[in-house]
Amino acid sequence: MPIITSEIQYRLSGGAANADPLLSLGGIKSATAFGANFFDDVTSAQSAAGSVEYRCLYVHNNNATLIYQNAVIWIQANTPSVDTTLDIGIGTSAINGVEAATASETVAPTGVTFSAPTAFGAGLVLGSIPAGQHRAVWVRRTVNAGAAAINSDTYTLRAQGDTAA
Repeated sequence: MPIITSEIQYRLSGGAANADPLLSLGGIKSATAFGANFFDDVTSAQSAAGSVEYRCLYVHNNNATLIYQNAVIWIQANTPSVDTTLDIGIGTSAINGVEAATASETVAPTGVTFSAPTAFGAGLVLGSIPAGQHRAVWVRRTVNAGAAAINSDTYTLRAQGDTAA
């Protein structure tokens, strides 16, 4: 049976037991998948001055036997706000490695190049991820200075790859 969608998971970083997306700043892969609130709410001070924050996630192949082949990741839907944008970058650690952690959410990860691919063909290459293993991806949220308030400033990341039958 091929890998099914639910077997490709987006897991937090920050330690095996980390369940707080705000602490997902690199380090060991968590057993917790992240939900819709990967970033915290933007404060009025951040909105006025502008803000750039980072999070690290792991694309995890939760299939027991199959390799997630030639996988890529992209931003299927960027934020609806004209005052915020999302960019992604592949982590510097090897497949199934531990990504170096940053000192805080406002410190950029070393050696990571960010972009905002919006389609599979332009997606960032994750490579082939063996069963039970992962690849690190960094997400950068930029809030422009003077940003207007918005509810539900969401986004959608998408990974896609091949699998044996």
